[in-house]
Amino acid sequence: MPPSPKPSPALRRRQRVHDAVRELMAEQGFRISMDAVAARAGCSKQTLYSYFGSKQELMRSVMQEHLDMATARLDNQHGDLRTALLAFAMEHLQRLSEPHVIVTCQLLSAEAALFPEEARTLYRDSCDTLQQRLAEWLEQAMRRGQLRHDDPHCASELLLGMIVGLDFERQRFAVPHRDTDAARGHWTEFAVDAFLRAFAPDARALSAASPVAFLSPVPKS
Repeated sequence: MPPSPKPSPALRRRQRVHDAVRELMAEQGFRISMDAVAARAGCSKQTLYSYFGSKQELMRSVMQEHLDMATARLDNQHGDLRTALLAFAMEHLQRLSEPHVIVTCQLLSAEAALFPEEARTLYRDSCDTLQQRLAEWLEQAMRRGQLRHDDPHCASELLLGMIVGLDFERQRFAVPHRDTDAARGHWTEFAVDAFLRAFAPDARALSAASPVAFLSPVPKS
């Protein structure tokens, strides 16, 4: 296999800027400034503005990169629904377990009331966009007959909640959590398989099922 081409100087510069933003958000939260990013990334503030235009666009660029990486597992899988969802789920849990992510989320949550507009924008460009991308992917699976037809937006929110469970809250409160790939892998299989049983193409309509019947495995025909 030929070696991967080296990233261009522009791409390396962009990556340094993105890395600087992530580091500074874990330290400063919403108070992050273009001056601080420029200093951390080793470039001028003018360079930042020429590349990104504004602080808001810079933050959006960082979120876009994160979302592209988070959903790449879905895009790279063809036909095998379970394999694609397991890969996505594992990637999502691994990223949420990165130390700087939990520190950043703790800080941003504490500051959200002081920076409401910034908090809403960050939520829209991260959580909301991730859910929308997953909903679009699930909708395509529904159209192919791989999942039963239902509201893909609700299904995506349900799946994300099942994947994360309470583990992110455990990390926020510094109590024991699933801190190994083996533990995360066991949970992702449980969550994804439960989701696929609930949305199997031959699953009974939720409106016609009792709560107990809906939680039970769908009988094989």
